[in-house]
Amino acid sequence: MSSAEQARALLREFPVVDGHNDLPWALREQVRYDLDARDIATDQGAHLHTDIPRLRAGGVGAQYWSVYVRSDLPDAVPATLEQIDCVRQLLARYPDDLRAARTAADMEEARAEGRIASLMGAEGGHSIADSLATLRGLYALGVRYMTLTHNHNVAWADSATDEPGVGGLSAFGREVVREMNREGMLVDLSHVAATTMRDALDATAAPVIFSHSSSRAVCDHPRNIPDDVLERLPANGGVAMVTFVPKFVLQAAVDWTVAADENMRAHGFHHLATTPEAMKVHRAFEERTPRPVATVSTVADHLDHMREVAGVDHLGIGGDYDGTAFTPDGLGDVSGYPNLLAELLDRGWSKADLAKLTWQNAVRVLGAAEDVARDLQARRGPSNATIGELDG
Repeated sequence: MSSAEQARALLREFPVVDGHNDLPWALREQVRYDLDARDIATDQGAHLHTDIPRLRAGGVGAQYWSVYVRSDLPDAVPATLEQIDCVRQLLARYPDDLRAARTAADMEEARAEGRIASLMGAEGGHSIADSLATLRGLYALGVRYMTLTHNHNVAWADSATDEPGVGGLSAFGREVVREMNREGMLVDLSHVAATTMRDALDATAAPVIFSHSSSRAVCDHPRNIPDDVLERLPANGGVAMVTFVPKFVLQAAVDWTVAADENMRAHGFHHLATTPEAMKVHRAFEERTPRPVATVSTVADHLDHMREVAGVDHLGIGGDYDGTAFTPDGLGDVSGYPNLLAELLDRGWSKADLAKLTWQNAVRVLGAAEDVARDLQARRGPSNATIGELDG
């Protein structure tokens, strides 16, 4: 049996839990949530990285749908609620394929049913507007992780791609982490500064995740995870979910991306825009300045290093599909996961290793967060602290 055949066989038993997919934002940007215009029951390859046939082909068994909104939006909370509503519409529209999941047990039940467990993750602390009650509201609606920042700082946490503000987490930021622990919401450390990563690991009582981050030692980008942080995951119990975004995994793509982003802004677009008009600008720039191309092997290099530092029990996958303009060769959309597993098999990863990478680690970490929450809720009530009280 070839490596590709072995990979597909393994995925039938232990499908991929992907930590981050921006389909809801792409639907907002492209068609303002008109699901008839982007019917993901059919091939949407001309518009999206994601649809149900390709999720099936890729062996995806659980997906954290990002309910991301841009950190520069003035009304982030209602926009986040619109993103949550989009996921709920998808679940209602495609019940034979997608199943709402809020717990690790829900994920296992979806796998047994042959449906794709659908969870939600909020991307950026701006989505709670400095309010612990809003945080609890998002949890009640089904959000099961929150990335503490996106590309910009929030008042209580520093981002990896902004100037230092509070030096990591403020007192209120630590209270946010504690309240997430109490609710059972995973603390997601993708996008945050290394100082914030370390502060969060000091503050948390539950395992953390990196929903879509790779290794800084392999590709020196501030969005990636330093080795000293990876080394702390075994004691914490957390999971680092490798991402496929070329500008985070291939060093040659870092400089190219800086120039591409400047070109987007010069044409009046946000540098993360993926509308058809924005993609025309991207493609024209790429024709003039050929893009360095990442491959499946590039991503596997990150996983090999992260495994050496953190151990196989602390790795996962977070492709960031529909949240990036470019993808590696062989990982062009959500059907590509078997190619990555085949590469890892060729590098000597065992089937037991891959089962942890694809399914078991991600399910375990959510279950562990639930266990911590039950214990904390038995010992203390919800926090009503404000940023003014704690940070002055």
